[in-house]
Amino acid sequence: MKIYNTLTRKKEEFIPIEENKVKMYVCGPTVYGLIHIGNARPYVIFDTIRRYMEYKGYEVTYVQNFTDVDDKIIKRANDEGVTTDVITERYIKEALADAEGLNVKPATFHPRATCEMDHIIEMIKTLIEKGHAYEKNGSVYYDTRSFPEYGKLSGKKLDDLIAGASNRVDFDEDKKSPADFVLWKPKKEGEPYWDSPWSQGRPGWHIECSVMAKQYLGDTIDIHAGGEDLIFPHHENEIAQSEAANDKPFARYWLHNGFINVDNEKMSKSKGNFFTLRDIVAEVPYDVVRFFILGGHYRSPINFSRELMEAAGNGLQRIKNSIRDIKFHIENSSGDNMTENETALIKDSARFKTAFEAAMDDDFNTADAIAAIFDFVRFANSNLKPDSTKAFGEALLSGIEELCDILGIKTDNESGEDADKDKIESMIAERTAAKKMRDFGKADEIRAKLLEMGVVIEDTRQGTRWSYKK
Repeated sequence: MKIYNTLTRKKEEFIPIEENKVKMYVCGPTVYGLIHIGNARPYVIFDTIRRYMEYKGYEVTYVQNFTDVDDKIIKRANDEGVTTDVITERYIKEALADAEGLNVKPATFHPRATCEMDHIIEMIKTLIEKGHAYEKNGSVYYDTRSFPEYGKLSGKKLDDLIAGASNRVDFDEDKKSPADFVLWKPKKEGEPYWDSPWSQGRPGWHIECSVMAKQYLGDTIDIHAGGEDLIFPHHENEIAQSEAANDKPFARYWLHNGFINVDNEKMSKSKGNFFTLRDIVAEVPYDVVRFFILGGHYRSPINFSRELMEAAGNGLQRIKNSIRDIKFHIENSSGDNMTENETALIKDSARFKTAFEAAMDDDFNTADAIAAIFDFVRFANSNLKPDSTKAFGEALLSGIEELCDILGIKTDNESGEDADKDKIESMIAERTAAKKMRDFGKADEIRAKLLEMGVVIEDTRQGTRWSYKK
């Protein structure tokens, strides 16, 4: 399995620290509002990577945090006249609901920064004792010049960063260097705070993730992941803090997903093209969003538009329709043993799984993995005949569903499109009864109503089967 490592800027063979085990930390959201479509991408991508590693036999400890103390959280709480706890509890609940909608598996641990204050303070003490941090007027700063490898993840040079930061009008005079960053800051009026040796205050953002990764995964982890916007300064600063405090490498592999643009422009509230995930799923189901995200390579930018989302929905529906047809065949056929020809066909179909695994082993190329699934679907559609055995249908179904499940693609139509399943099947039963009574006018009327609902029906010798329009 080859993984592109941001740290080394090349694909590397994945070798875990401990055989058959993976320790993976993914930066989670700051919980002051609903997650947006850009947040959904790392949710889906790194969940899929976790799923594939589990499929390959690894035991994955997956940690995704919640940042639950932050300026934006405090502002929202003050604007609403409530405590920060009210805001964070509300939006953690909403984030978990969105994750469930996207079919993201719950993390092994979902730590919160506010629950780790004792450990945060201890790590800051360690950094001060080792000469990597200093206190000034109740604030504690990380001394970037004390860490010779600062910039190794982002490729930025410290002297250039210092020169650029020196020109800022908001430069903090308490810092030794403009590139130093805050580990602890004193409270302001109306802010939540914790007691520390330096002041009543709260931690900086970067130290929180260093501590949570250490507490739940250890000093050195296999994979650290997040959006590419976190490479600098967040992940760069995490490396500096963790390696200086622990005297060990922090993460062996760094994975970063690309941005989602909206109609070929960077998403921003000022441009009026900012969409929460809830905005999107008001129009299309969660499973279509997941399928859309998986349709591009995770490191490349992808463009969101209603047209592209509709195309993703159509593609997903083709897979679902094929699976529905296979299930219909299984329910209405017999034959527990495949014919010699069917056995040969199933043996031939193994090439789709091989292509799928080759794509995923090459830096988790989900676009090519989905292409392998589509090839499998076309193979099934071409080779499943009315007289095919039940066993042949079951083998095809098992093969396609296994690959879809690895990507977290739901194939059962239980979300969105299938909300009217009972109504559709009731109408089909009514149409069947009308045909038996030779009331063909009523039967045609029901068919037309189903078509208006986007449902196509097909009369076969095994009965009437239905699917959504492709």
